This record gives sequence, C-alpha cells and structure tokens, in this order.
Amino acid sequence: MHILVVNDDGPPSNQSSPYILLFVKTLQSAGHTVSVVLPHVQRSWIGKAHIVGQVTKPTYFRPGKNSDDGAIHSKPLTSQEDGEEWVLINGTPASATQLGLFHFFQDRGPVDVVVSGPNYGRNSSSLFSLSSGTIGGAMEGAICRKKSIALSYAFFSRDHDPSIIQAASRMSLKLIEHFSLHWDDDVDLYSINVPLVKDIQTRKVFFTYTLQNYWKSGSSFTEVEASDDEDANTQEQKIREAGELEGTTPDVVKPTRHKHKHFQWTPKFSDVYQSVEESEPGNDGWAIQQGYVRYDSSKQTLIGSVLNPGSITPLKANFMHTSLPLGELKL
Repeated sequence: MHILVVNDDGPPSNQSSPYILLFVKTLQSAGHTVSVVLPHVQRSWIGKAHIVGQVTKPTYFRPGKNSDDGAIHSKPLTSQEDGEEWVLINGTPASATQLGLFHFFQDRGPVDVVVSGPNYGRNSSSLFSLSSGTIGGAMEGAICRKKSIALSYAFFSRDHDPSIIQAASRMSLKLIEHFSLHWDDDVDLYSINVPLVKDIQTRKVFFTYTLQNYWKSGSSFTEVEASDDEDANTQEQKIREAGELEGTTPDVVKPTRHKHKHFQWTPKFSDVYQSVEESEPGNDGWAIQQGYVRYDSSKQTLIGSVLNPGSITPLKANFMHTSLPLGELKL
C-alpha cells in the first residue's frame, strides 16, 4: 500500500514527538510505501484548521537512527542523491494531508490510506477529539475521499521504552492492514487509541463510541506572567504528561496582578477522567481505562471485538445534527 503519514506533534523528538520514527520504520519493514508530511513544529490541539493568509513553505527532513538525530534541509535531495526524505511544512496537520495527497510524492502513485499519528497521548472522548490535530489530519483525508485513520498512543509512564513503542506500532500496522481490506462503507475515518503497555499483544480490541463530555471546571486557560514564554513543544509535553499520568492540571506560574496578562492553555484533564469514571462501559475513554486498544465510532454503539489486541471508533466527517425536527421554524 501507499500510506501517507501526517501528525500534529511534528518531526521526531524525544520531548514531543517520540513515536513517529519507529512507527514509520514499522510500516516500511512490512513492505509498504510510506510518504511523510508533517508540521515543522508542534501543532497539537489545532483540530482541522488551515492558516488563512499564510504561504505554506516546505523544508526537508532526513531521518536518522533515533528521534533526535535527524537533519532538516532547506532544499530537497536531487534525483541523483539517495536517502529517505520527509517533508515538513509551516502549516497544520490538515494542510499536511492536503499537500501530501495532491502536491508531493506524485511519482509514487495514489495514496491508499492516510494515517494521522501516532499522537503523543490519547484522543478519547469529545473533549479531546473536537480539538485534536491528529483527528483533524485524518478528517482532512476523509473529506478528500481517502480511507483515513487517526492513531493515538495512550501512555501511562514517562519511560517511553522503544520495545513497547515497537509493539504498539506492530499492532497499529495490523489494524491499518485489517481496515484497508475491510473498510465499512458507512465509515469516513477510524480513530484508534493504542495503550502503551508491555502485553499489548494480549489486549482485546473493542469497537467503541465517543464519550460525550464537557468542561466542568471553568476556564481552560490560566493567567501567567506576561514575560513567561515557553515553546510549544515544552508546553505540550507538560500538558500531556500531567494529564496522562495524573489526570490533573499541570503546574503553572502564579497569576500576575497586572492588567496586562498572558494566557496559557491548561485544559482540566480531571474533567475528562471524572466523566470516564461516571460513564457506562462501551465508550472510548472506558476502553483506554481498561487497557484496551480502542477505535471510536460516531454510531454510538458497542459493536463487538475484532482481532486480538485493542479498541476502535468509526467516525463520520461531519458535525452530526441532533434528532430535532426539520422544516420551518415559525416565530
């Protein structure tokens, strides 16, 4: 297959994008043609956005053996030069999908499947999913009429053991190959969450629905000192590690008393975990909590199990309407 890989975490980095390199190598080792277009920096929580008014420009990444030893170049390899090369853009995950489908790698033939991820952390429940750049990248593929999968790795430890990541990537490969051959005609994209656990090969796979939840604790922003700036990679690492490991809000600088303030995105992960605790079995958050792999379906029903590791949710590329009656509203 020709697989287009995009993400929202950017190029390989032990700090903020620790899974992409091993995942791509796993796809390649299975004999697939893999084309990679990524944002050049962290673009998490951006959904399916495109940046209006910006000229999107590429640079070229030549991966190394490890996540932190690749090289970025301003010009692509010539036709006489050998070596693997990925494309980085100063844009969003959705833009990476568009450019990967229609403007790069045209000599490799049509893309069979778009895979967005693996995301640094889970994408379960509506609170995560509605803002997810990973799901946004897959959603862009879906509205371009391509089979698309959003792939996320839920971690439970700061020790990103390469053997665990490799096992998760092998299971992801199995799921991608399964759905490419057995795609439900009513599904636009699948959102798959894989837990990073040692015994992933023994975990069951469940179809799930998306847990509908809401922010309950007020603002998702915290006022910080106007001079306190951090790069996006550092902020995303702190948000994900605090939320994934503890279900709490990351520590931030105490609020300033001055009127001139800056605001830092600090989503209340505790709201998500409380909603999971209070929910009935069968949703995506429940599946991850149980240690299953999940994929999420907008059909809102628990369908059953497939294969022998995980959990999954099929989605439509749509903000679905409610069951309210249609027709004229007379005032």
